[in-house]
Amino acid sequence: MKSALTRKSGAALIALGLVGIGALCAASYDSAFAFTVNSSNSGIEERHANHSQAEESGRPALDLLQEIGRDFWDWRAKYAPFTGDDVPRIERQDTNKRDWSAAAIEARRRSLKQFEVRLQSVNSANLPIAAQVDYKLLGSAFARVHWELDINPRWSRDPNFYLEQSVTPVLEAIAVPGPYDRSRSVEILSRIDNIPSIMVSAEENLSTTPAPFVKAAIEALADIRQELDAVAAGLQPQTTINAKEFNEASARAAGSLEQYRAWLQQRLPNSPAQFAVGREAITYFVHQVALLPHTLEELLTIGRQEAARAQAFEIFEENRNLSLPQLRRVPNTNAMMQRGKDAEREIRTFLRRRQILTVPAWVRHYVFRDTPQYLSALSAFGELDDLTSATRLQEDGVRYVSPPSSNLDLFWDATAKDPRPIILHEGVPGHYLQLVLSWANPDPLRRHFYDSSPNEGLGFYCEEMMLQSGLFQDSRRAREIIYRFMLLRAVGIELDIKLALGEFSIDDGARFLDASVGVGHEMAEAGTTAFALTPGVLLSYQTGKSDITRFLTDARLQQGNRFSLRAFHDFLWANGNVPIALLRWQYLGSKSDIDRVSELSNSAKYRFKN
Repeated sequence: MKSALTRKSGAALIALGLVGIGALCAASYDSAFAFTVNSSNSGIEERHANHSQAEESGRPALDLLQEIGRDFWDWRAKYAPFTGDDVPRIERQDTNKRDWSAAAIEARRRSLKQFEVRLQSVNSANLPIAAQVDYKLLGSAFARVHWELDINPRWSRDPNFYLEQSVTPVLEAIAVPGPYDRSRSVEILSRIDNIPSIMVSAEENLSTTPAPFVKAAIEALADIRQELDAVAAGLQPQTTINAKEFNEASARAAGSLEQYRAWLQQRLPNSPAQFAVGREAITYFVHQVALLPHTLEELLTIGRQEAARAQAFEIFEENRNLSLPQLRRVPNTNAMMQRGKDAEREIRTFLRRRQILTVPAWVRHYVFRDTPQYLSALSAFGELDDLTSATRLQEDGVRYVSPPSSNLDLFWDATAKDPRPIILHEGVPGHYLQLVLSWANPDPLRRHFYDSSPNEGLGFYCEEMMLQSGLFQDSRRAREIIYRFMLLRAVGIELDIKLALGEFSIDDGARFLDASVGVGHEMAEAGTTAFALTPGVLLSYQTGKSDITRFLTDARLQQGNRFSLRAFHDFLWANGNVPIALLRWQYLGSKSDIDRVSELSNSAKYRFKN
């Protein structure tokens, strides 16, 4: 994941037991998907109403827990907000209009309360540890909805939120490679048609809008009519929608977005500079949503120590490589796609031969593709990739790439020189592989995104883990790329927390980022703005990685000569959506981290406890 929603390049800164993946996938993966998204909410309200009767009927607690989880994720697939991130994307299989009116938001609050009451009625104390982990996992999911609705209510304060609910859904739909059959074509058109009504809700709901957020939204919409025109012209021939209908829907959407931009321009002079969510809110996120067993001060210490370590390793590597030539960019997109293909296969072979991680034979590939013009037009509104989904495991994961040039940002300039670092994080063994294996988890509650810390932490962990395992012995200059990525993610903890606390303005954060990593002021300013929009995401990279490495060493100490790195990784990847504190409980039998999370949560002075 690398955040979007800003036009500048700085947006890129961004009872199971120990089931091994080999055993998990021994049967056909299709059999693992008894629990899939059902876009209808039929029966959910009835089960809300009858939860006490179900409890009294003597139904097993495990059955009730799975039913609540199934109902919650069906509900979430319909009502969860879209984001510019790729990892949390939800498979949404209906063409219902998305509604962000005040009445709809209040209805979501009521539904969440009903889910909480149902979960509280489940006696989890005598369940197997894996099921108790699932119980806590649902609590984390409910806390995230609280975060979205009331603690960091972007729907009432961030104009960019409504770009994510209007334009980003279109990008997600067209990031799936075409051509598009009737069903997908209707979905694309429905998402475009939905834009004007969402803009109406935006103007009704937004109250106090921080000036940096308003500026970012105004900038993102600067060329929106031309961009939607490009989408219509390039995409329509690949759909079943006739040109007139497509163009008229696009024009209506563009007009509503232009009107929204003009409305924001009128608000800007009176918008406050302050944007921070504050200590109480970010602490709630860290402990209740992310389930991190650390205080903010401890997180800052981790970030500073890891930044110093990354900086030192980069210095050592650069000094070691003084006599070596710099890496050269590939000449064109075709060469980049071929190198990406070769590198992904090299990495899979390396994982197998070094007994690092099982990659089942049924897993498809992560590939680079040239970016279509119609998709490039919306690049400011989300990630240009398709990591597939629970029902599309037979398809390759796709990352759309741009022609190599000196204008590429930090990540993609590095990729034009050596694609392996980005593939490690985004593809194999990172996000694509982790998501695919998690979608095949026999436990339905483990198949969904809960928080960025395990996912982004694992992606980040892949980079240095593979470096230390010897993948880059053939290219010492490529090791410098890994250390630069490490430095960027490490300083992200301090940037994230100080933005959330109000100790950094956007300018302060940009100066800090540029001074720490040397990305240039423009990239630093745009990246800082993007991270200010979504507090808690940037710190997840380093925090997740640090907690995974601590988990790894504790597993080795506990198991001694019985320890297998591949078995440990197989468990971690299959459960890659689950916070590490919970995985430690299941894998090590240790509740120390989750007990500390509870202690920190109970001692916090939240005005908004669940």
